[in-house]
Amino acid sequence: MDGRQWRSTIAAAQAGDRRALDELVAGWLPLVYNIVGRALNGHTDVDDVVQETMLRAVDNLGSLRDPDSFRSWLVAIAMRQIRDHARRRTTDRLDDPDAHAAADFAGLTVLRLQLEGQRKEVAEAVRWLDDEDRQLLSLWWLEVAGDLTRRELAAAVGISRQHAAVRVQRMKARLETARGIVRALDSSCSDLRRVTARWSGRPDSVWRKRIARHIRGCARCDGGPGESVVPAERLLVGLALVPVPVGFTLSLAFGGKTAAAATAATASVGWSAKVLGVLTKPALAVTAGATIVAGGAYVVTQPPGDRIPPAAPTALSTARAPVVAAPKTPAPTASRSPSPTPSPSVSPSTSPKPGLYGTVVDAVDRAPDPDTPPAALPRRPESGLTGSGGPRTVMNHRGDRVTFTGEGYLLVRWQISPQYRPGGLVMPSWTGLKGKLFHVASGGGRRMDDPTSADGETSGMGGPATGYTVLPDGTQQMWQNEYFHLDGTVTLTQNERGADYGITVAPSTWAAVTEDITHGPDSGALRYGLVRDTGEDSAPVPQYVTREEPQDAAKVPQRSRV
Repeated sequence: MDGRQWRSTIAAAQAGDRRALDELVAGWLPLVYNIVGRALNGHTDVDDVVQETMLRAVDNLGSLRDPDSFRSWLVAIAMRQIRDHARRRTTDRLDDPDAHAAADFAGLTVLRLQLEGQRKEVAEAVRWLDDEDRQLLSLWWLEVAGDLTRRELAAAVGISRQHAAVRVQRMKARLETARGIVRALDSSCSDLRRVTARWSGRPDSVWRKRIARHIRGCARCDGGPGESVVPAERLLVGLALVPVPVGFTLSLAFGGKTAAAATAATASVGWSAKVLGVLTKPALAVTAGATIVAGGAYVVTQPPGDRIPPAAPTALSTARAPVVAAPKTPAPTASRSPSPTPSPSVSPSTSPKPGLYGTVVDAVDRAPDPDTPPAALPRRPESGLTGSGGPRTVMNHRGDRVTFTGEGYLLVRWQISPQYRPGGLVMPSWTGLKGKLFHVASGGGRRMDDPTSADGETSGMGGPATGYTVLPDGTQQMWQNEYFHLDGTVTLTQNERGADYGITVAPSTWAAVTEDITHGPDSGALRYGLVRDTGEDSAPVPQYVTREEPQDAAKVPQRSRV
């Protein structure tokens, strides 16, 4: 969720448009609810703090000068309300009975998002953190999941990005200790049972220290070298927001006061007259499963759907064409169906115009016959490429990027890891293109959806045991090695937010590309490579490329316009 996508809605709400204000509240309430709920771990005051946050945001909406900064502005308001709430209470939150009287947010996260295994463990470990760490984790969780940036996290906490990095590292260390406690309590250690015999079952700072002390001296609870613990940040990437509960009511007009009472209070509290006029009008239709009634009461009537792409296809090939004019997805064995004349893939909606760069864009294509050697690769100029990451750049994390300048061939080698995290894959993107970029060939001895098991159910995209990595609809199936030719400058960004993947990027040469794609089954490869280059400007450009330099590279459209 990015504030820049809401620019027109925010501007309309500032001008007094009731429908726009409804959409703004409906769209951003889940983010605020997740930050406050996780920071307070479901304390009975969560609803009050959420309401205070939204009240202040609506009241001060007219003072927001840059709609693009709406998200960071709203998050900062939420964190101020959380800190104010903490200052108003004098007891330790871990020992506060009110904190346990409400719905536990950790349990709610596990239930609503259907978390299992180590993801469930991370959610439950939050209960063992103290207030300050939970507040920071409420932001870091959303940063890792792709809903906040580090800059926004630091601004919300009121510290520099460098200080934020130190704070996050310390919090993560304490979170790992808490995860160890969750694992140990689920173990069969008889010594730990004796240690916790008088424990009430409620997490608090005293028992956190006692159990952690036991774990450090217990071989069984400490796990040992054979136990693989996945870092929390890898487990949280791509997780959805916890839906706002059905029946949640948010009164935007002074906590449910009448319009007359709200009007009388306007002068003393500085309530925006334009927004007040909007809130006292009859409700308009609201999407996103909510209704705003006269007086500004927002009532959730149904939980919003997940934003996570579907988890796993049944067919092995995961590249699916758009619904319109799209061929059916091939079955698992279709990747070996013959294609006598391998050629560049042309967008189904565009006929190529010879000599015009950018008229042909990569699209879903059928795999060529694996035993058919590729056509000759046209030779383009290669005076040399330089990369900001050195001779070879490995990009395993969201936000990793590298810029290349010059003229020559470029290798992008894929490593998809469904064993760590299957699901929807967010493709890397090319931004800031100056000059021309072509997709010239595919190699590496296999397409990533080629079967690698005897039953044909497992490939580089996943299998029944791990789940599958799913490409966005209309995305061309990648091969192990993808080759491009650049004449100019371009930046490639890794946008991992769902399925786990990594890419290695390095300059290459015409000779190296030719050698790769001409290795076939007789040399141990699953298939020969594929030449896509025509040698002309009508050669295909990759998907997800733009000449612009967007703040969020993951928002680059699939259909490139260069």
